[in-house]
Amino acid sequence: MTQPGLEVPEVGLEALEDTTPELFDLLAEMGHEQVVINHDPSCNYRSIIAIHDTTLGPALGGTRFWQYESDTAALIDVLRLSRGMTYKAAVAGLNLGGGKAVIIGDNKVRDREMLMRAHGRAIDSLGGRYITAEDVGVSVEDMDFVHMETEHVVGIQGRSGDPSPVTAYGVYRGIKACALKKYGNDSLADKTVAVQGAGHVGYYLCQYLSGEGAKLIVTDIDDEKIGKVAADLGAEVVGPDEIYGVDADIFAPCALGAIINDDTLPQLKVDIVAGAANNQLASYDHDNELEERGIMYAPDYVINAGGLINVYSELAGWSLERSKRKAGEIYNVLLDIFDLAAAEGITSGEAADRVAEHRLERVGRLHRGPV
Repeated sequence: MTQPGLEVPEVGLEALEDTTPELFDLLAEMGHEQVVINHDPSCNYRSIIAIHDTTLGPALGGTRFWQYESDTAALIDVLRLSRGMTYKAAVAGLNLGGGKAVIIGDNKVRDREMLMRAHGRAIDSLGGRYITAEDVGVSVEDMDFVHMETEHVVGIQGRSGDPSPVTAYGVYRGIKACALKKYGNDSLADKTVAVQGAGHVGYYLCQYLSGEGAKLIVTDIDDEKIGKVAADLGAEVVGPDEIYGVDADIFAPCALGAIINDDTLPQLKVDIVAGAANNQLASYDHDNELEERGIMYAPDYVINAGGLINVYSELAGWSLERSKRKAGEIYNVLLDIFDLAAAEGITSGEAADRVAEHRLERVGRLHRGPV
């Protein structure tokens, strides 16, 4: 049983740094079809594109621009993220495979045209096997530069645009499903929600939560973003390291991954973990530990699928309203996963994997007819 986004396989960082053959063991264990490393010295462009699985369709996943501590860390990240995209598309019922790209460098750089056009050329060389969109450190404007070099890009201006509002709506609906299962009522009025990350998705999510009467406790490393949430929505602000130990009903991680780990999990004083971040659990063991502590976990690649749904709408020709309705279905998808977990005596993460793998297996068996 695979568990996307939850643990680094046994072939880990130290093994990869010590010797190179383990790289192929890692790819085999994680099930990737293709990994491409790209470099253009003229604009200091360095990237890794990972295509995990194309059983359901072309691999779609955003481009993340980040200053990684090492090239190995970037590789691990893109492999985990791309595998998670396969499962995300499968559970959401979309005809897409899973892929991801990471650009290695300082995402605060101002002159981005040549860098993003180089990225577009790298994507175009894959002939449509991988379709990109925005992710952390990348903007809709960046996607316009990518689009100058390839048609294999979604989320550009004038089309589906910024996926954050739809992502946030899906997470909001997912939190309500968790509340229904945990409390017997999906109302979030008077519930306290600790939100980690006040970027685009985090801010929109806070709007939904505040609109229903939830009390917000928020944190972010960006003071400007935090100030906006506090001023606009009356949120209580805490430091980045304090968010784990606050007294709340729900913890909504909306920043980077691996934030539920050996250090942070014991600090949690919540009933539910449900948020927009990818790869929230540092290891598979933490899924079990949350279960043992009676903390409900909404598998990240299920609850945050709204962004993928939004960009898929460009390929499928859906309206914004249809995309939002599809993201709203995350509510029922999560309820089904929680029911399966209870019936089988497994964690919610394991149940989500089973749903995804079942769809991949069934589609993979379809006879495509004569070639």
